[in-house]
Amino acid sequence: MRTSNPALSDKTFRTFIKTDSQMTIQGTVNKSLFLILLTMFAGYMSWQSAYPGGWSPEAVPTIPPWYLPVILGAFGLSLVIIFKKTTAPFLTPLYALLEGAALGALSSIFEARYPGIVMQAVLCTFGTFISLLLAYKSGLIKATENFKLGVTAATGGIALVYLIDLGLMFFGMRVPFIHENGPIGIAVSVGITIVAALNLVLDFDFIEDGAKSGAPKYMEWYASFGLLVTLIWLYLEFLRLLAKSRKK
Repeated sequence: MRTSNPALSDKTFRTFIKTDSQMTIQGTVNKSLFLILLTMFAGYMSWQSAYPGGWSPEAVPTIPPWYLPVILGAFGLSLVIIFKKTTAPFLTPLYALLEGAALGALSSIFEARYPGIVMQAVLCTFGTFISLLLAYKSGLIKATENFKLGVTAATGGIALVYLIDLGLMFFGMRVPFIHENGPIGIAVSVGITIVAALNLVLDFDFIEDGAKSGAPKYMEWYASFGLLVTLIWLYLEFLRLLAKSRKK
């Protein structure tokens, strides 16, 4: 079992001790919905703080001073959850709130530059999620070993390029095409968005396998956390892609 999601690695279910209270798919679905709602709630509140006078096409968002600390806090929590999975029931809801707050502030910036883009990105994200879930459940898309290997390799390559781009940024340089809005730049974003979407298939397969293997109950929170990570990545990639397509 292989997945490129760092939260849902192929070693996740190898070290647990079986208990009477076991992970179920329905339990994971319920917790995933709860985390998504928490993220959206925090995003809405963050959005409101960015537009204290109310949103309008002419309004300029005010980025709150806690924006960077919230991002760093969410990143720190994700590392704790990944390396200490038993903390997932307690830390994952907090992670969802922090990520939602960061996404709300970031989304306000995109919305100010490209009115209507946030709703488009949200609809694209959930539309992709539902479509791939139906395709997976119907057997139209199967998480074969070759499929997993390809998506994992592609995701690792994207992560490496993003890290290089982040490092070059401190020297006033950027990786070509990632931030450009020409045909090649848009094609690159389309490819990255597709890879992010395909990670959902690996996550579905991972969650199903975890339930079949009798993982302990707290793994429902951990699996929901991993799925949320993928959804957030997919939303951000849709934001980038839509922004590129609307640049002049």
